[in-house]
Amino acid sequence: MRQFALILLCSLSTGVSAARATEIGLAPLIQDYSAFSREQDPVRAAERGDRIAATRWPDNSPAAITRRARALESLAARLSAPAIGALSGPDALERDWLRWRVGVLREGLGFDPERINFVSGDGFWTVPDYAALNTAPQTITEAEAWITRLRAIPAYYKAETANLRRGIDTSFTQPRMTVERAIADIRERTSRNFETSPLLAPLQRLPQGMPEAERQRLLAAGRDALTTAVLPAERELLAFLTHDYLPRARAGIGASTLPRGSAWYRYLVRMHTTTAMTPEQIHAMGESEVKRLRSAMDAVIAETGFKGDFPSFLTLARTDKRFYTDAASWGEKAAEVAKRADGRLPRFFGLLPRLPYGVVPIPAGLESSSAGYLAGSPERGIAGSVVYKPWLSEKLPTFGIAAWVLHEGAPGHHLQIALAQELEGAPDYRRNDDITAFVEGWGLYSEKLGEDMGIYRDPWERFGRLSLEMWRACRLVMDTGMHAMGWSRERAGTCLRDNSALAQAEIDFELDRYIAWPGQALAYKVGEQTILRLRHEAESELGARFDIRAFHDTVLGAGALPLGLLEQRVRAWIAARKA
Repeated sequence: MRQFALILLCSLSTGVSAARATEIGLAPLIQDYSAFSREQDPVRAAERGDRIAATRWPDNSPAAITRRARALESLAARLSAPAIGALSGPDALERDWLRWRVGVLREGLGFDPERINFVSGDGFWTVPDYAALNTAPQTITEAEAWITRLRAIPAYYKAETANLRRGIDTSFTQPRMTVERAIADIRERTSRNFETSPLLAPLQRLPQGMPEAERQRLLAAGRDALTTAVLPAERELLAFLTHDYLPRARAGIGASTLPRGSAWYRYLVRMHTTTAMTPEQIHAMGESEVKRLRSAMDAVIAETGFKGDFPSFLTLARTDKRFYTDAASWGEKAAEVAKRADGRLPRFFGLLPRLPYGVVPIPAGLESSSAGYLAGSPERGIAGSVVYKPWLSEKLPTFGIAAWVLHEGAPGHHLQIALAQELEGAPDYRRNDDITAFVEGWGLYSEKLGEDMGIYRDPWERFGRLSLEMWRACRLVMDTGMHAMGWSRERAGTCLRDNSALAQAEIDFELDRYIAWPGQALAYKVGEQTILRLRHEAESELGARFDIRAFHDTVLGAGALPLGLLEQRVRAWIAARKA
């Protein structure tokens, strides 16, 4: 039986042998959790070559939830076995990761989270669009699998709609503003030209070597699936949200207004941050960070030569035409920053990924989603993409481009995610995991690392970085304020209006996001602060022996980790360097 032992990049304890790990049950646990994760997320499983998954969508029906609970209960029992508890080194990391993940999933099931299955800009109906991005059929069988998937959309929507009905019955619903945005999104979907639909795109890029008659047959079958299955399902969903769900949407915006809402929010805080921090502790962290960043902003503003007060400076930053440009120039500036940053990576990282990335406009079908990073696929030869919205970029100040590119590209998301995808010996589920506190914490840390890399060329670009960091600090105050402390939307918005250069339209978008997706926005700052604290700890402990390249390789070398396991890993590396 194959043993998936993680190969660490530093001199840590090697743990038990592969044969011993198999004997005591670690390898079967890894294999069984791998199968479980593929069943739960068939979209990602299909991207990694699972042919059975390529015909399915996620299943959140009551029967599937019952099976999920039983599987997690069994995994938890096996992970508590004494022999598994005796593991050390890389095997202990695999065990502890599994214990954390299984524990989080089991705790979440107690809140029946499937009742709310959409947020601001994303929902179960956007899952097919994301699946289409990385679906490129090379054979007739693969193309027919995609058509089967399209015809399965009505059943998928029906199960998810049943979950929403259960939410209505139990008063566990999204706020009205979130529902209205979802309705607008689905209304647009029902009116779009299917010839330009992302759902048809996989069949429009069939290989040229395929017989033309087969190409046309498959394309016709795809069009028929869209018109006879997908479109009626979307129209039915639109009618349900408009006539049934919207009138029952909750009036309050905070999670605390839901049944068991306070307990639900505290769970979400723990889940998204991977820590035991309370909303109150995170709120205090946010207030402290806002105060620190305002002081740093004042110092940078003085460098620009501006003589007015802080509100006047924000007005200048938001309105001065020299900081705004057309979409083409904005994209070119972003690409230039990405290339310049690439040239400086070897001074800060010993290990770099093979997979490249580019800066491109956001793909069709994802217009309602946030700009950011789309992971590539080494197996399928798809590069990573830093995506921006051309129609929105013209409203974004150019002094924020550098920090944004560092976060989304390299050394941010692309570097971290591509390295994880290329990990030797790690299970699939860990090579492709997206633990928010780690992934987004690293992205925010990368913005700050740009100072060390010499990416920011003037006080305005440094202010742009601080403004984006202030945005993440305000999240700690705003999210906890609305969901744990009963704040109004207006009160929460004052943090960004008074302390950052974000435009009002961006602030409104962010507020709606935090309202719809409690706790997720907390992960960025908590993760960044953990990485910074560990770096300062390593610098203090190692002194002249501190190596920034080795530190970064250690942080990224085991893929995305819960922050507690990251701390263990870095401290083991510090001890090994000292020895």
